[in-house]
Amino acid sequence: MDETLRALLRDPRIWQGEIVAAPAGLPTGCGDLDAALPGGGWPRTGLTEILLERHGMGELELLMPALARLSREQRMIAWVAPPFIPYAPALALAGVDLERLLIVHATDLHDRLWSAEQALRSGSCSAVLLWAEPADSWLRRLQLAAETGAAWGVLFRTSRARNRSSHAALRLRVQSGRLELLKCRGGRPRVLSTSWRSQ
Repeated sequence: MDETLRALLRDPRIWQGEIVAAPAGLPTGCGDLDAALPGGGWPRTGLTEILLERHGMGELELLMPALARLSREQRMIAWVAPPFIPYAPALALAGVDLERLLIVHATDLHDRLWSAEQALRSGSCSAVLLWAEPADSWLRRLQLAAETGAAWGVLFRTSRARNRSSHAALRLRVQSGRLELLKCRGGRPRVLSTSWRSQ
């Protein structure tokens, strides 16, 4: 380091922000993804957006290690408007405690969003999974609700939303054979050529 810079950094009038470590995350089961995420895994609070070309690309398999861990806590995991009926034997095989699951069947978009917001804000859910295409104003509401209730919100959207702004702390696009971090609070966007399936 240049001596001039060293002298400047020693000056007591210069404030140097401390690097604060991200809180420990929930392991994803994918080493490359854990290494890319601050805290070494999924965030425990806040909104995560997962953008998909179509449902059934392994997006739930990507979440299973975290959901299994969260289901062993005392709070519920809410699934709001899943596109398919969750298959209980596969969830149990992945280690998810089925008694901690709450499935909310809502067909109207406003009802889906309202249900997810209330579940996130309540403090009784460790995670809320939501399948919807909300307006931008709802993203802020969901992010604030997740922070208020200390919950992890996961919003599944189509990849058409990729170029839209978002209040989510983490945005991830799932494609066949790779993951793309579009936005990562405390980290850097990047493409991960990795497979998370059956790890």
